[in-house]
Amino acid sequence: MALPDFDTVAARDGTPLAVHRMGEGTRGTVVLLHGLFSNVETNWVKFGHAQKLADAGFALIMPDLRAHGHSGAPHDPACYPPDVLVRDLEDVIAHYGLVEYDLVGFSLGSRTVLRGVLDGLEPRRLVLTGMGLEGLAGWEKRAEFFRDAIDRFDEVRMGDPAFFAVSFMKTMKVDRTAARLLLGSMADTSREALVAATMPTLVLCGDKDNDNGSADALAEALPDGRRATIPGTHMSSVSEGALGDELVAFLTA
Repeated sequence: MALPDFDTVAARDGTPLAVHRMGEGTRGTVVLLHGLFSNVETNWVKFGHAQKLADAGFALIMPDLRAHGHSGAPHDPACYPPDVLVRDLEDVIAHYGLVEYDLVGFSLGSRTVLRGVLDGLEPRRLVLTGMGLEGLAGWEKRAEFFRDAIDRFDEVRMGDPAFFAVSFMKTMKVDRTAARLLLGSMADTSREALVAATMPTLVLCGDKDNDNGSADALAEALPDGRRATIPGTHMSSVSEGALGDELVAFLTA
């Protein structure tokens, strides 16, 4: 399926954000955020998840994150203040004047939508895909892994723990300077902070996905969390049709 045309939305610092849209919205609006080093096409469009949601009656708003996809990737450190991705999400929501909407994220996108809720966003429903409790409370350790992969990019070989991260960066043609700056804009999220996420929340992970820790523990820590499992690892679960099916089932219930 072809990637939909995109709008260009200016973030508050002027960085252009590419926002892809699909669907008519008879059931409402869903904002979807993709994962680290990925983009809208890879996470949401390529394997049909976006089309399933659009066919179910949702209008979709899908930004390429800063330093990803068709969005700007500035090299100025001043463009990466704390929680810049949350600020960008808030700017996209404000640009479209959204009042009632659902939030869905995958991996880094999950981390971002959740921190957006902790910052005051009030979606009707929340979906955290590819995320566990340690990926939030222990984010700094995870970020250091990716910074190391970027720093050793040209020397990493098969068998190195960073091999698959480097391979994915090569496939996605990641701007490593911008990506490293972006990683420095993020902080840990404590388990105690999760009590503020009171809306119905689905924690959706592959049965072999432990990259971000325990999805069960995350669902248990949320006031209205529930758990769903699909086949796959952190990387392969995105290609499973079950991902789109579970999104539709939860958001239409």
